[in-house]
Amino acid sequence: MTSRQDLYSVLDGLLQPERFKDFCPNGLQVEGQSEVHKIVSGVTASLALIEAAIAAKADTLLVHHGLFWRGYDGRVTGWMRQRLALLLAHNINLFAYHLPMDAHPELGNNAQLGLQLGLQATGRFGDQQLGFLGMPVSDIAYACAQDLAHRVEAVLGRSVVLVPGKPAAIRQIAWCTGGAQGYFEEAIAAGADAFITGEISEPQAHYARECGVAYLACGHHATERYGAPAVAACVAQQLGLEHEFVDIDNPA
Repeated sequence: MTSRQDLYSVLDGLLQPERFKDFCPNGLQVEGQSEVHKIVSGVTASLALIEAAIAAKADTLLVHHGLFWRGYDGRVTGWMRQRLALLLAHNINLFAYHLPMDAHPELGNNAQLGLQLGLQATGRFGDQQLGFLGMPVSDIAYACAQDLAHRVEAVLGRSVVLVPGKPAAIRQIAWCTGGAQGYFEEAIAAGADAFITGEISEPQAHYARECGVAYLACGHHATERYGAPAVAACVAQQLGLEHEFVDIDNPA
């Protein structure tokens, strides 16, 4: 058991949200009970995840996608009312960290996705240095982009959208989880042979074909399943708390 404030201090100390310009408030978004015993981690503070936290008898949720975003309608109606009503009725704390959870060098979404895929980071790129640049670990080689796509599909358990680029070996790989299609040009400039992210928009297919750099869109949710449980497990161990990761399936 620990206090909500102690948990908040540890999370902020670990993720350093003050370093980032973000689209949302990072940290405690909904205040619940003051004493914390169990954390449920997940990708998004959806109704299904909140219900799962209640079923797990958790008093705290830690997510990557919280409830409040710049430009969202501020009225508490519809889906927002449903989610808030459950959190408040069950006195559950909601902590959310967006870009800070992407960027952490060991526990963040990008670092953890690289670990899952057998990628060794050698540098960073892009706005706020969110993108990772690296290469496969020594015992993994990719003769072409299709080989890399097969590996990603096996690890993530879902199909990917592949624009293969030039027919050549994949040595240097850039990656940035979630909706990071806007980082593709910077990945190309950084010398990547392939770029892994969650989503693809219309322009990126043309860039891949014209620049010869493979583009893999692997799912926003699928690429961001690893940061929240890694962070939660770390702080739970440090503070003597229970932790459970709940993965709410999402095809996006």
